[in-house]
Amino acid sequence: MLRLDHCFVDGYTKVALIIKQTTDFQLKCEINSLIEVCIRRLPPLNALRSFESAARLGSFNKAAEELYVTPSAVSHQIKSLEEYLGLKLFHREKRQVQITVAGEKYLVAVGHALDELDAATRRLISAPNTSSLTFEAPPAFLSRWLMPRIKDFQALYPDVELRLSTGSVNRIDFDHSDLDMAVYFGDPPDDDDIEVRLVHRSVVVPVCSPRKLEEHHIETLADLRKQTLIHVTSRRNEWQRLLQKAGISMTGEEKGLSFSSTQLALGAALEGLGIALSDKSLISRELQYGQLVVPVEAELLTGKAFYLVYPKDRQLTYGMRIFREWLLQVMGLPEQEEPVSG
Repeated sequence: MLRLDHCFVDGYTKVALIIKQTTDFQLKCEINSLIEVCIRRLPPLNALRSFESAARLGSFNKAAEELYVTPSAVSHQIKSLEEYLGLKLFHREKRQVQITVAGEKYLVAVGHALDELDAATRRLISAPNTSSLTFEAPPAFLSRWLMPRIKDFQALYPDVELRLSTGSVNRIDFDHSDLDMAVYFGDPPDDDDIEVRLVHRSVVVPVCSPRKLEEHHIETLADLRKQTLIHVTSRRNEWQRLLQKAGISMTGEEKGLSFSSTQLALGAALEGLGIALSDKSLISRELQYGQLVVPVEAELLTGKAFYLVYPKDRQLTYGMRIFREWLLQVMGLPEQEEPVSG
């Protein structure tokens, strides 16, 4: 019986063979079979990097500039890779090179593999602790919903380190960042590589400062047209939709203020500058302490939502799993709920 205790890889790892009751022919067959299973045939990393850069840029010279080496070094690395593979990756004509069909196919796989290696390395360096979580969310969600609840999370899970930052409302880039998870606002992301969980459907209501309500006669939705309506630039049609739902048309003569974010719009409402539309979940403290009030009972289901997103191919760390379970539980959503389809 033959057993391989260690696999042989490019001559660097010794092969320890324990041979019991076997003939020479059987031994030869078993050695060949086991080595084929154990060996992971990988070309040198520098050769792969040189090939990927040259193929992507279409030039050995440009690849040399990107990798901070000489063009001859790039050429040598690619030649060694071609010898290793036993096929041509480039056609060389005078001072020009053209990638072959085999090279084009190989580029896709090599590019993806290098991207994965780069991402895994950055994640390991930036967050080697599986109890940490790097998380990004829109400013309003982070400051108005999450921040007031962080103390509760820390009390339940003191071993999880949160690394929080604000990001784009509707663009998440896991490939070129160290993010583990993020909250995304808008329509469900149409990306097969991203896991999507519904967190909260956006329902907005009119809000203003108590002083604004005292100074102006506001009893019906129609009265709102006489006030300064505060808009968020990316969601400017929400006021029109809310009023149309009640059968009220806007004349086009309404006074208005526009801001680039929900944070700024709510800040203006707190200062008494007008009436804003906001999701109640983002202003629960202001409503509780009377800093903002709802002048008229009306609401609009915007069709947008907050979604928890993270890469499908990334194994959930302890910190990621705990935070996902906690977030969905606080929102009153089942943790086992099926992912959202884009």
